[in-house]
Amino acid sequence: MFRSLYSKLAAVVLVLFSFVALVMVILVIYATDMYRQEANQKLNIDLAEKIVKEKILIKDGKIDRDALEYIFHILMVINPSIELYLLDPEGNILEYSAAPGKVKRENVSLNPLKKWLSGHKGIPVLGDDPRNLAGQKVFSAAPIHEQGKLEGYLYVILGGEEYDTIAQKIQDSFILRMSSWLILAAIAFAGIVGLLIFALLTRRLKKLTAGVDAFKKGEQLTNIDLPRQKKEGGQDDEIDDLSRTFREMARRIEEQIGKLQKSDLLRRELVANVSHDLRTPLATLTAYIETMQLKDFDWSSDERQKYLKIAGKHCRRLSSLVDDLFELASLDAQETKLNLESFSIAELIQDVVQNYELAAKQKNITLTSNIGQDLSFVVGDIRLVERVLENLIINALRHTPEGGTVSLILSPTDEYMNVQVLDTGGGIPEEALPHIFDRFFKIENTENVSASLSGFGLGLAIAKRIMDLHGGDLEVESKQHAGTCFTFSFPIQSTF
Repeated sequence: MFRSLYSKLAAVVLVLFSFVALVMVILVIYATDMYRQEANQKLNIDLAEKIVKEKILIKDGKIDRDALEYIFHILMVINPSIELYLLDPEGNILEYSAAPGKVKRENVSLNPLKKWLSGHKGIPVLGDDPRNLAGQKVFSAAPIHEQGKLEGYLYVILGGEEYDTIAQKIQDSFILRMSSWLILAAIAFAGIVGLLIFALLTRRLKKLTAGVDAFKKGEQLTNIDLPRQKKEGGQDDEIDDLSRTFREMARRIEEQIGKLQKSDLLRRELVANVSHDLRTPLATLTAYIETMQLKDFDWSSDERQKYLKIAGKHCRRLSSLVDDLFELASLDAQETKLNLESFSIAELIQDVVQNYELAAKQKNITLTSNIGQDLSFVVGDIRLVERVLENLIINALRHTPEGGTVSLILSPTDEYMNVQVLDTGGGIPEEALPHIFDRFFKIENTENVSASLSGFGLGLAIAKRIMDLHGGDLEVESKQHAGTCFTFSFPIQSTF
């Protein structure tokens, strides 16, 4: 019943408003009663004194019962709520106008009477109620003197027993009844309006809760009905903040799920590609070794050397593949920490070109470098930058036919050193360009790729990952039958 926030708020509001209504009614009744007593006491402020002056109630130390009964009769006719009590100087009740058996006290305290007779300060002044051992009432009082001697007091209770109960007070007061009904109506109206306002305020929260539940069940964020976001500059409340935070969290979760799915797909592709690339050299290596074991005594030394050379080539091929896989996995896991230092990229290009001149000559390819006279320094991990250059040169030599050219061009700008690796190979098909940096992606071009230079499709992926770690980018431009150009850049180190 009280599981939802709205039901809990509604219950709290109803209880609170009921309590407020009860307190307000009690306060109104109390205030009205106090006002009535105050008004009654002020209106009858001289009542007891006038009665004493009009009639001699005690004569020769004795009560004049005829005079007292006459006064009782007249006042009961005029105002039945008035009760008269004749007190001696000590406050003991001598006579009274109430019905027999109704009076519970034998005396009343004289302190309120003395306060009253001293000047009526602090009206209403309450005195003991003879009919109620614990009650007090407004009164009027006057001393009774005979020949200058205090013979007692006339004590007039101005509110009789019929006004003692709240129900009687409400029943006998039109204003009190109207006030009570108006308070109850106002509280009821405020409660209904409050419930409607709570319903409007919690509507967005209900929608957000439903959206969170739908997202938990697998619904996409774009298909979930969430509270509208306020326009920029609007005043956001806690629900808006919660909704915005949920949207950001949901987007991040979907992005992470997408990355995990992509990673899982890459892992499956990696396993498939590794299995494919390992199967051929392993099968070949196994076949050659088994053949050598079977025909060891029948072969000449030259034949054994030939088979061992082929087996060694496949071992190196497997070793290179494992090294590339390990390096790419290490770069992806961000285990490789960049050892940043200042170096001359022009000198690095010269060193790398010298290392691959022999491989280029063996394939009858011209390998050149155009670095100009600018010897500006850049900041990076020189070992990893060298690996980028090596992978790009190897890739260019692999796809450039005999008689072709591979060029390394260094072109500085005001802020960057741009490095370009160009070849005159067959180029990359347009549909393959978006996938050129994917792992194990290879463009089959048997006319330009020799067996000694064939790769596994990891070189460009490694180069791209290294540039990502440096905060840079590796770009490619290519046209079929017109060659390919790879470009990357580093910020020039400031000289001051």
